[in-house]
Amino acid sequence: MPTCLITGASGGVATTLASRLRDAGWRLALVTRQPDKLSSDPADLVIEADVSTAAGADHALAAAEGAFGAPPNALAHCAGAVVLGSLPRTTEAMYRDCLAANLDSAFFIAQAYAPRVQKAGQGGSLLFFSSVAAGMGVANHAAIAAAKGGVEGLVRALAADYSAAGLRINAIAPGLLRTPATARLLSSEASTKAIRSQYPLGRHGEAEDAAALAAFVLSDEAGWITGQVIALDGGFQAVRPMVRAG
Repeated sequence: MPTCLITGASGGVATTLASRLRDAGWRLALVTRQPDKLSSDPADLVIEADVSTAAGADHALAAAEGAFGAPPNALAHCAGAVVLGSLPRTTEAMYRDCLAANLDSAFFIAQAYAPRVQKAGQGGSLLFFSSVAAGMGVANHAAIAAAKGGVEGLVRALAADYSAAGLRINAIAPGLLRTPATARLLSSEASTKAIRSQYPLGRHGEAEDAAALAAFVLSDEAGWITGQVIALDGGFQAVRPMVRAG
């Protein structure tokens, strides 16, 4: 039975991914800072930890390894936070919290996972989440673009370090997905229409879009993919929509 550790497990994408993997026969370790808000299965291992710290990330991996008898076959790092706003309105505290939630947590979870996989000699798959804002300029996204840009650099560096150990390291860079965290952005018909119009495929993303791609990248079916940042954005980064004159 394959095993997977999912961080940020109470989030919309993480919850959807957990359901998909569970249905496919995976055994799961779910990491969260708020276990009372987590929807889980009795068979899941629930770990309370803050993976934005080295100690918290190591605790999560040690608990999973102890329960599974080996490091998880896969790790989906879904923990993170979005900070939107202009540069003058982004306080130092907001900026540092954004980096801690997104970039620090990615670094520390990799630091806790990759050496364990290498020592066990089993191979594995580590998946991060980036953002379209790291690949192109999007207004009012400076803090999150900086954090996710760091995550994308980390993906390539770690893939170089651990490919020989059979550890694949990739990231998904989504556009806007409908999750509880983005509910306020899609709270009205007008705002939803405006957001959909930005995407060449004519809609925003859904948590299931990300979960489906994540499940594939984590699986052995993606066994020859590493060091990649995969866009999941309805063509946002690649296609310039036609603008008709009014």
